[in-house]
Amino acid sequence: MSVKSTLWSGLLLAALVAGSGCQVAYGPGQLQGLHTIPIPLSPYFQKLQENRFWEKERYNRVAILGPITSGGPPRALDPPSWDEIVRALPSVEGGIPFLHEVQRNNVRIVIEPIGESVDPPRFYPMIGWAQLHHAHYKCTVYYTEVTRVGWPIPYTTRDEDASEVIYIDHDHFHLVGNVDGGPTSHYQQHPH
Repeated sequence: MSVKSTLWSGLLLAALVAGSGCQVAYGPGQLQGLHTIPIPLSPYFQKLQENRFWEKERYNRVAILGPITSGGPPRALDPPSWDEIVRALPSVEGGIPFLHEVQRNNVRIVIEPIGESVDPPRFYPMIGWAQLHHAHYKCTVYYTEVTRVGWPIPYTTRDEDASEVIYIDHDHFHLVGNVDGGPTSHYQQHPH
């Protein structure tokens, strides 16, 4: 091969690599188009995603506990928290400042257990033999509802005796039998 053909081949190869998009660019001065410009996210959508994660992490999962010990009735997990109850309440309508606002003030919550039962053992996929423990709670929320209307005629109404009743179920599993979940399980039976 001659020097001229080698030079042309090298030039052609460099042009192909440069046009293929195989380039490395660093820093803001090397922007490759509009898709690389950061777009600000509204705080509303960020808060919405955070709330979804919070509810999934704390309230949308079913706990798997160890076996029920003999000698007494099984006890349910903790009753619902105030946060869980307030999130389960229907949202207040009206949220336009200075035009129509609804607020819940002086909130008081009464939590009553209304039922507790344990199903017989059965096989659950991905869990194994377990018993489903049901715990039902009646949560009564007492509050003062304040409604402020700002247009066309400004006025405020106050309902001192407003209340809502929420029913919340706390279900969880109890493993059954000689539980051996492997070397990293909390439920592994250790020889004494």
